[in-house]
Amino acid sequence: MSDIEIRDDRAAGRLEARADGEVVGRIEYFVLEAPERALVPVHTVVEPAHEGKGIAGSLARELYTMARGEGVTVAPLCPYVVKWAARHPEEAPAADPELLRAAKEWLVAHPGRF
Repeated sequence: MSDIEIRDDRAAGRLEARADGEVVGRIEYFVLEAPERALVPVHTVVEPAHEGKGIAGSLARELYTMARGEGVTVAPLCPYVVKWAARHPEEAPAADPELLRAAKEWLVAHPGRF
């Protein structure tokens, strides 16, 4: 297998991991605008044939790197990203509870999005 390339498809709300031109994993997310701008990961998927290769962790790390580069927070709702962040607090600062509440409210208000 070739190297994994990670690409952000902001318009689609997907951070994709690709190998040999094929999407082998992704984090689905949205951009929250208020009470502050944040990236909100909702779902992480790795194709079964590619599980156990660190793809999900690479995607989570890249999401936090993107957020840091944009000067925004990550407000994780995805259970995998929540666990990853807890294991990597030096890379994944905790989101304010108010921001997480607002992210959950946005998700409830947009039921067909994910």
